[in-house]
Amino acid sequence: MLWPNQMVLGNTLLRWIMALGVGAGVFALVRLALKGLACWMGRRAERTGRVFDVCLARLASHTHVLLILIVAVTSGIQFLDLRPRLEHDLGLLLPVALVLQVAAWGHWGVGLWIHHQFRDRPGKSTAGATRAAVLGFVLRLGLWSLLVLLALDVLGINITTLVASLGIGGIAVALAVQNILGDLFASLAITIDQPFVIGDFIQLGNDPFLGAVEYIGLKTTRIRSLSGEQLVISNGELLKCRIRNYMKMPQRRVVFSFSVPCGTPPDLVGRIPGEVRRIIAAQGPVRFDRAHFFEFSEAGFRFEVVYYVLGSDYNLYMDVQQAINLGLLEAFRALGVGFAFPTRIILHAGERSRMGPCTSQRSPPPRPPGS
Repeated sequence: MLWPNQMVLGNTLLRWIMALGVGAGVFALVRLALKGLACWMGRRAERTGRVFDVCLARLASHTHVLLILIVAVTSGIQFLDLRPRLEHDLGLLLPVALVLQVAAWGHWGVGLWIHHQFRDRPGKSTAGATRAAVLGFVLRLGLWSLLVLLALDVLGINITTLVASLGIGGIAVALAVQNILGDLFASLAITIDQPFVIGDFIQLGNDPFLGAVEYIGLKTTRIRSLSGEQLVISNGELLKCRIRNYMKMPQRRVVFSFSVPCGTPPDLVGRIPGEVRRIIAAQGPVRFDRAHFFEFSEAGFRFEVVYYVLGSDYNLYMDVQQAINLGLLEAFRALGVGFAFPTRIILHAGERSRMGPCTSQRSPPPRPPGS
């Protein structure tokens, strides 16, 4: 008997050599083809910049070597006589490997889609980080769940019973962890609806706590306060609050008042609103609204002023207000007008006092007889 016809494990040496040769050839050809496709599509993607070309280039480069090996083994065993059971089991390797490879491609594709959705968008950099994390988790979880069930179906496992069992178990688990699931869905609501994003300065309801959003997770959101401590609050509880987002203000309305003494001459009182208008209009990102002699008060003649800072930055508002206050000090000094403060005059029995024009004169009570 010639050596090619010698039997080894139920097959001749010739069949084994043919199987190994075909398997090795298929493995080498598929690897070379994928490398060539990746290089060609990579150069094409550099020229065109299209997302589709980038996807194909990276798709070829992200094909797992285990899939190529299984394709090679499946091609080689066609030349062998195997037991039916073994042949059936080896025949299942290729569809299962294809399903898992599709899952790996989809896992990578979700990341690429999210990257292209949120990159290079003005004002979306901080929001994109949060939305990418949540959407990526949900999409990948759904993709892997579906494809694992498909792989089990390929292996001959009855997934109908499994899905029903998972459904019943899922209800029990959902009841047990409903708070966690509530926070998870609240996280989705935050990232999709975007009442705030990372970096926004917010206030929670009527709570005096204010701070900047540092992190939005699947269960909690972390806020850094002005005094430095970090507040960790669950997403579900956070959405129950009325949230004031100061970063969403296109402009800031500012109302302030001041008073001048009651003895100020009427002509100077009439010039004050114009001086206030001039000082505010001289500031940069500011829109003047009004300035009026508002009322007679304990302190004197009270003026009320309203203007808008065209921006949400608190430091900008404080810089503008400081410049206005300094301007008022200089203007009032030039006019010879001072600022008034609340004062009270107390009269003792038997004393007379000169009263200011804004205070009514009261006579001292009569002295008792014989005093």
